[in-house]
Amino acid sequence: MAKTPRTTKKALAKRKTTSRARRAKSTKRRPRKGGRFGRWFSRLLALGFLFSLVLGVYVLYLDHTVRVKFEGKRWAVPARVYGRPLELYPGASVSADQLAAELQRMGYQKSTHPKQAASWSRNKERILIRSRSFNFWDGEEPGRFLDVRFSGGQIEHLAEVGKGDLALIRLEAPEIGSIYPAHNEDRVLVRRDELPEKLVKALIVMEDRTFYEHHGVDPKAIARAIWANLRAGGVVQGGSTLTQQLVKNFYLTRERSLIRKLNEAAMALLLDAHYDKDEILGAYANEIYLGQDGGRAIHGFGLASHFYFNRSLGELNLSQLALLVAQVRGPSFYDPRRHPKRAKVRRDLVLTVMQEQGLITQKEALAAIKAPLGVQQKGDGRGSYPAFMDLVRRQLHRDYREEDLTSEGLRIFTTLDPWAQQQAEEAVTERLSRLEKGYRLPSGKLESAAILVDSESGEIRALVGGRSARYAGFNRALDAVRPIGSLVKPVVYLAALMQTDRYNLVTRIDDTAPSIKGEDGELWTPDNYDHVSHGKVPLHTALANSYNLATVRLGMEVGLGTVSDLLEQMGISRPIQQVPAMLLGSLSLSPLEVAQLYQTFAAGGFYSPLRAIRGVQSNSGQPLQRYPLTVKQSVPSGPVYLLNRNLQEVVRNGTGKGLANYVDTSLNIAGKTGTTDKLRDSWFAGFSGDKVAVVWVGRDDNKPAGLTGSTGALQVWGDMMRRLQPVSLELLRPDSVETVWIDPESGFRADEGCEGARQYPFIAGTAPTVTASCVGQVGTSMRRLFRSFFE
Repeated sequence: MAKTPRTTKKALAKRKTTSRARRAKSTKRRPRKGGRFGRWFSRLLALGFLFSLVLGVYVLYLDHTVRVKFEGKRWAVPARVYGRPLELYPGASVSADQLAAELQRMGYQKSTHPKQAASWSRNKERILIRSRSFNFWDGEEPGRFLDVRFSGGQIEHLAEVGKGDLALIRLEAPEIGSIYPAHNEDRVLVRRDELPEKLVKALIVMEDRTFYEHHGVDPKAIARAIWANLRAGGVVQGGSTLTQQLVKNFYLTRERSLIRKLNEAAMALLLDAHYDKDEILGAYANEIYLGQDGGRAIHGFGLASHFYFNRSLGELNLSQLALLVAQVRGPSFYDPRRHPKRAKVRRDLVLTVMQEQGLITQKEALAAIKAPLGVQQKGDGRGSYPAFMDLVRRQLHRDYREEDLTSEGLRIFTTLDPWAQQQAEEAVTERLSRLEKGYRLPSGKLESAAILVDSESGEIRALVGGRSARYAGFNRALDAVRPIGSLVKPVVYLAALMQTDRYNLVTRIDDTAPSIKGEDGELWTPDNYDHVSHGKVPLHTALANSYNLATVRLGMEVGLGTVSDLLEQMGISRPIQQVPAMLLGSLSLSPLEVAQLYQTFAAGGFYSPLRAIRGVQSNSGQPLQRYPLTVKQSVPSGPVYLLNRNLQEVVRNGTGKGLANYVDTSLNIAGKTGTTDKLRDSWFAGFSGDKVAVVWVGRDDNKPAGLTGSTGALQVWGDMMRRLQPVSLELLRPDSVETVWIDPESGFRADEGCEGARQYPFIAGTAPTVTASCVGQVGTSMRRLFRSFFE
């Protein structure tokens, strides 16, 4: 009994201790619930802060992207390439038909009486023109009201209405192409103040009526679009503002996702916050996609006006402006060329809505709805000259980087004459078909290249790279390096005539077959085309009839090195293999190189590098570079004069006499045919008083074409020059040259009284001194007194 109280005390003490421990545990557990919630709240707060931070950084990134691109260089602007401006002056060889064709090509609007810029009217041989102003490489040409009258295929009178006669005027340079960036986007930039107000009003009323009220995103429009789409069970309406459309096209990809749509909305808000509405509208007008031209994407209203109407944006009427706005909703679906009915329905809707909103009167709307679409056919000249543009790019790459040409908006002025180019293309296409039919050749196998050059300046007026001239491909004018056959012979004869103490036009040369041992020990025995040896013949006769044997003997006497050096002096930079066969044209050149050679003949021995570019301007019109005419005398004028007289004889009496079927003999054309082995290549090169032209005809597979120079290329050349109405070739005799009567039979000096005597040019002091037996005889007719070398 005595132990019981002790045990009880211990037990009580233990229970108290246990109870306190439980209370302490209980006290600790209650705060633990509150701590767990606090920790989760803290974590959520931290995550929210982190998300806000990331979102803020991302928004700053979007803001930076928006500002940098919008304030920097927004677009890679292609270089614009222009052809030669048409110069009008009394006496110019320009017909009323040619001028009318030029005006139509440049997008001038024909009317009963011209009242606005870029319009014209015609009454038989009189044309009235309201010309455009134009900033040339050498200054501004103002717009004028011109009165042009014609007579006999020439301009008879030129005046500015109300101001008097004009001595000279030039129309604006026609745009002939562009040099695009790699992504093939093209645009003509316009400022906001250059956008017609009716275009702006139509665009806003059709695409974004609250444009000037919202902040880049229109929640009401989005809600309306969602409701309409839900009711229709598909996408029938969009809620994007013009600002969102600009962001989508200017900054973002075509990906369809929620993330891209959120980015679009955020960037639209940022864009609207930084820039005023007119800046955004101006950017939209230049960025919007409005059509496709093959591989070229048409962006912006400025280019679309040219693409669809061949006129600048400021020259369009209400109906045309409404059609451009109609394209915004779907350039492919509403393409007026492929789907004119759809396009008209959409255009008329634009006009109707404009009238309902009070933007135009009912009278204006009805008149515009009645108007035809007025869309021009493709091929207005822009991008239609691939061979010439190829040459332009090659010449530009000497001075400019590719990125400069495709992004800086340079203005490049070239030498191309669109009217001459058209005549050359038509001559090539039509004549090749006739040749194949007439000579029963395989259809479509013949190919050709043609080059037309100004005889004095060396400016290239036309360049045809193939039968299908409007399609890019193998540029035969620049890259078809083929044996030139007898086209090289004038160089051989010129080399001889430069040795004035040994040769003149009546020097007798031997037309018999030589045997020449080559470096490999093999004998080379050439032959004449007619397989006949003609014995001793005058030098001029050998060239006129293109005798091979006489040419080879003459060339070997003059020296292969001498002939090769002369080719180099006249502009041929290609390495030349100095072998006897080069004297008959084994030398291979491109048509462009042949044109360079014959331009030097036509210029009287003065060498001018052929050029396709006149000058380059910056996008703002500042002159950057000129390509002036450079001339040097590479050959003495006296021997060249003798040779050119001989080349006139080629056309008059020799292998080129077939030209008389195409051009009047009074034009005194000079030229030379060329034919290669097995009739693989047919050439003709020649010149008038103002033009040098070279034509090649053959096959790309190098199989025989079945044509000589006379039966092939000469036909194309003659057809082309017939269309171009060349100026007569009147050779100016240098002071170093005299004319002397010669007896053709003996080659001795004669007088006008000798039977059959002709006048020949000689370098002064080199004419024969021995007189013919007929000199001093009487009884000759008066007609012989006037006989000359040109008879």
